[in-house]
Amino acid sequence: MASKNIETLDITNLAEMTDNIYETVVISSRRARQLAARTKEDLDTQLAYYDDLGLVEPAEELRTNEDQLKVSLEFERRPKAGALALEELKNDEVYYRNAGPDSAATL
Repeated sequence: MASKNIETLDITNLAEMTDNIYETVVISSRRARQLAARTKEDLDTQLAYYDDLGLVEPAEELRTNEDQLKVSLEFERRPKAGALALEELKNDEVYYRNAGPDSAATL
């Protein structure tokens, strides 16, 4: 897991994996987008449960809003997608391939 502290990264070490820092940035940003999309789907799935309840009483509605807030705060506390993507890249957990000499790497 990515830590919550600010960490200085050695870009030369990151660039060694692809021999090009720009390609490394593209790979990590694409992975971050994948992770962010998955996290958003999980959040939407959990919040959809509360949309389907259709509660009428104000007291129950207030409790439902509190539950929704707890779920949202749980997702906000998770490490950010960019930090996770860089962590995966540093640990060599990301598979990527270069489709050709003039094209960008694809995940």
